[in-house]
Amino acid sequence: MKRTYIKFRCTIYEKKLLVKRAERAGISLSEYCRNTAFGRDVIERLSAEQLECYKTLVTYKNNFTRIGNMFRKRNPNLADEVKQLAREIGIHLKNFRK
Repeated sequence: MKRTYIKFRCTIYEKKLLVKRAERAGISLSEYCRNTAFGRDVIERLSAEQLECYKTLVTYKNNFTRIGNMFRKRNPNLADEVKQLAREIGIHLKNFRK
């Protein structure tokens, strides 16, 4: 039940930038402005390319974890290095979710 209008001045460039960011987040311009005004985090939706990169990283992390488990008894040093790489990829994935 939003009935009150608020107007504010901005340049054409600022308006285009606001509209573009709202589109990337998948929300309307007014919703975007409200969320940013109240200090809420506006999370942009992932593009198809970003989603594909995310899925590839998940696959790599799982594969490196499996390789580390496979070499655990034969070559512990190699297994530790591969598991460390899988942990680093996992950290990037957690940052990617934010």
